Parts: sequence; C-alpha cells; structure tokens
Amino acid sequence: MENINIHKTAVIHPGAKLSPGVVVGPYSTIDDNVVLGDNVRISSHCLVTGQTTIGRNCKIYSNTVIGSAPQDKKSFADDNVFLNIGENNIVREFVTINPGTVNGGGKTVVGNDNLIMAYAHVAHDCIIGNHCVMANAATLGGHVTIEDNAVIGGLSAVHQFVRLGRLSIVGGCSKVVQDVAPFSMCDGHPARVVNTNTIGLRRAGISSETIQNLKKAFRILFRMGLNRAHALEIISNEIKTCPEVEHLIFFAKTSKRGLCTASEVSTQRLLEDL
Repeated sequence: MENINIHKTAVIHPGAKLSPGVVVGPYSTIDDNVVLGDNVRISSHCLVTGQTTIGRNCKIYSNTVIGSAPQDKKSFADDNVFLNIGENNIVREFVTINPGTVNGGGKTVVGNDNLIMAYAHVAHDCIIGNHCVMANAATLGGHVTIEDNAVIGGLSAVHQFVRLGRLSIVGGCSKVVQDVAPFSMCDGHPARVVNTNTIGLRRAGISSETIQNLKKAFRILFRMGLNRAHALEIISNEIKTCPEVEHLIFFAKTSKRGLCTASEVSTQRLLEDL
C-alpha cells in the first residue's frame, strides 16, 4: 500500500480499496466494499462500512459512523444499497451518514466541498449538493434533497421528503416540514420564510438587479395571499426572466410537500425590502 498510512490499531478489511495518500487513524475500522479516494483522512475511532465510496481529499473526524444500515424498518443490513460521498468534504465528530434503501432509490449521495459539523445526521436516500453546510446536530430525515450552497443551522430537523432550494438558509433550532424555496431565509417552529437570503446571494456574485427581481417574486409568492399557481403565473408574466427567477418558478411548481410560507413579521419585511 504505497503512500498509505494506517495506524497499527486500525482494522482494514482485505476487500477495502484504499488509494494513495489515505490515512487511517487509531482504532478505526474500514470494512469490505469501502472505497477511499486519494488523500482521504480517517481520524480515530471511526467506522466506514457498507458499499461506501468517499472521494479524494475528504477529512473524516473522530467517532463518525459512515455507511451503516439505514434506520428504516423496511431495510436490512445485507441490502444492495450504496453511499456515495464526493470530494473535498469535511465530516466532523460523531456524524452519522446512512446509505439508501431498496425502495428509495438505493443510494445516498453527498456532493463536493460540503461541511457537515459535529453530531449531524444524514438519513437514507438523501441527496446533498455542493458547497452546503450542516451545522452542529442538524438532522435530515430520509429522502431529503438539498440543493447547492444551502445552509442548515444547528439543532434543526428536516422532515422526510423535504427539499431545500439553492442558496437557502435555515435558522438554528428550526422544524422544517415543507420545502424551503431557493434563495430564501427560513426560521422557526415550524419554519417560515423570513426574507430573501440577500447576503448569500451577494456572496455568490448574483447581480443587484437579479436580487431585486427575486425580492419582487418573493412578495408575489408569499405576501399577496394568492394560490401557488396564480402567483407563479404573475411572476412569469411580470418579472424579468433570469436563471434564478426561472429556478424559483421551477422549484415551486415541482414542490410536492408545499412551500414554507411567510410569517406575519416576514411579510412586512418583504414589503420594506422592495
């Protein structure tokens, strides 16, 4: 195993595939069918199991459990299911990530350049995009989809089958039971739209004109008391099109759980922001 550094107390199954530069710390276990990409660093007391692939340059901190059987009564330890983790991810202490289920598509997917902080949980059949952040003890139920650049605050829980849109942010200790619109800020129990994620949009290089158009779209979608189809029709007809507005419309049209609505306080904010 050229350029591979395995601590003498680590347990590596002969069927595991370790690429150059991999480091495995004390008392960690790498089971059969696991694939570790170049320069993956596994700290101490970790378990990586199941049909799990971890991409290059990922850092897995102490006491994580990655690839263990889903916490689903319909799943079994020997199911042919997968967990695919991309590149350059940071997974902090005591995180748990489960693979998919046979009935749910068979795989859990984590993209690239994500930060998953301590004690967070990613359940079966979740799809996480790129450049996302899950803060400490954030929890995803099964079948959750998170688009790129989304942020979930600490101690927040996301219900099964919920989607979080691109560049959205969920405040800490929130209960998320419906889809979170792209480019929005949500908070509360249950979570409600507070405003557009203006700071996140600016950091992402979104133009001022596009931000203003999104604010207008949010006012129509969340403030005017219209049903979703009518609101989206008005947005399509009255607001200058751009990729961000088009994505907001598509996301809202395809929502199956409904969108997090605006709170009474946030409706006033949406008006004042225009």
